Amino acid sequence: MAAPRVGRTALVFGGSGQIGRPLLARLADAGWEARAVSRHAQPAAEGVRWLRGDLAGCHDLPAQVDAILSCGPLDAFAAWFARGEVACGRVVAFGSTSVEVKQASADAAERDVARRLREAEARLFEAAAARGIGATVLRPTLVYGVGRDATLTRIAALAQRLHGFALPADATGLRQPVHVDDLAAAAMACLDAGDAHAKAYALPGGESLAYREMVRRVLATLPSQPRLVVLPPPLFRALLAPARLAGLAAGFNDAALARMREDLVFDAAPAHRDFGYAPRPFVPDAAMFTPPA
Repeated sequence: MAAPRVGRTALVFGGSGQIGRPLLARLADAGWEARAVSRHAQPAAEGVRWLRGDLAGCHDLPAQVDAILSCGPLDAFAAWFARGEVACGRVVAFGSTSVEVKQASADAAERDVARRLREAEARLFEAAAARGIGATVLRPTLVYGVGRDATLTRIAALAQRLHGFALPADATGLRQPVHVDDLAAAAMACLDAGDAHAKAYALPGGESLAYREMVRRVLATLPSQPRLVVLPPPLFRALLAPARLAGLAAGFNDAALARMREDLVFDAAPAHRDFGYAPRPFVPDAAMFTPPA
């Protein structure tokens, strides 16, 4: 793998998000000059110039950069990139393992998510190939780390509110939670990895553990030490309907319940081989599930 060079420029979409912020910090540490796009004003950061706008419109975009990185919705980014508004030599974009996990879901909305991800990847690679640009898509698994994820941080908040958290006894499907900083490191490593061109990689965390054990570790970090309550599956399902009506399980559909029993495990070997991906095991602390002020 080639040694990184200083003095390069990057255009970053989603820089104010949970993956974008550690990525911007790593770019600055490596000597890159980053231009990051945000709809809202952002605090100054060393090595970062914030641009006001989004993928639908930003009038201060540079004509050319060394690399473009996207940490936001892949379908919107792929559509923007296909228009060819900014010249570059490298593209790294985050997608999701939902492209595989949800493609056969019983829920039509989830199948649509998988379809849009699949089409976005194809559109990005097609546009990059037509312009002679090396493009890579990174597919994280279950993201955590800075209190901004929609799964583990939500579980932590609900457990603290209710002084406990319930799961069905068969919630034993394997998961691989991945820390945001490991994802930022992967994106950085990809920038100089020629073997990663025109490829998509799963980025799981460094440990596979049962869903129930994952939740137990989250709860163990919380100051109030909420209890994990394991219920017989029929009883859990019976209690789920009133919990949804009370707003305690909003968005938790039958497909999500079924996935608790499924192993959602992905192979990190290709990412390790091509750009040295080496994620940490799941050893959480309370700060990882504390939303930023």
